[in-house]
Amino acid sequence: MSWIRGCLESSTISILVNGSPTEQFAPTKGLRQGDPLAPFLFLIVAEGLAGVVRQAESKGLIEGIMVGQKRISFTMLQFAYDTIFVCKAKTQNIVVLKSILICFEIASGLKVNFNKSKLGSMGIHDNMVQRFSTILNCSVMKVPFKYLGISVGANHRRKDFWQDMVTKIRKRLVVWKGKYISFAGRVTLLNSVLSSIPLYYLSLFKISVSVGKTIKEI
Repeated sequence: MSWIRGCLESSTISILVNGSPTEQFAPTKGLRQGDPLAPFLFLIVAEGLAGVVRQAESKGLIEGIMVGQKRISFTMLQFAYDTIFVCKAKTQNIVVLKSILICFEIASGLKVNFNKSKLGSMGIHDNMVQRFSTILNCSVMKVPFKYLGISVGANHRRKDFWQDMVTKIRKRLVVWKGKYISFAGRVTLLNSVLSSIPLYYLSLFKISVSVGKTIKEI
């Protein structure tokens, strides 16, 4: 706690108001934007959520799904700030899941944004899905959907599948940026854009020839 307090109170910040900085002050609550300590602290809290879910599963309150030849049961996947809950389509599982989230909000002070949360299903009747979404107070997810910037369930052979990636590259490599930086700077910008933006896409899907030509033209 003293380490965390030291990180909070060891610096001073100022805020831009209409382009002009205010007087500097020492923050006493919350981390600065981009602080490397932020994801670490979030993971500590998120691990508490995972522990509660594991305990609920061990007591038979919530039933996950079995995967693999060894029939391993799992109920949630966590990556950075995203959490995916997976369970069988039973009312008890949905009610227990909602109870866990409410208790997590009370214990941690964090709030689950149900407006950004979605409920997806496989092989379940629409009426049951709507009932579950009402209990969780979230919308129903439609296929294709986006996760970590990738369109899941869409046809990667279609050109419009790659449109978002091409648009991001086009915005980062606009012509005016090349006029105000050196040749070495342009090469660095080009390498950083081409190594970061298409990373998720190209790790899962093979790019089409036409899309490759478009990126080369940009």
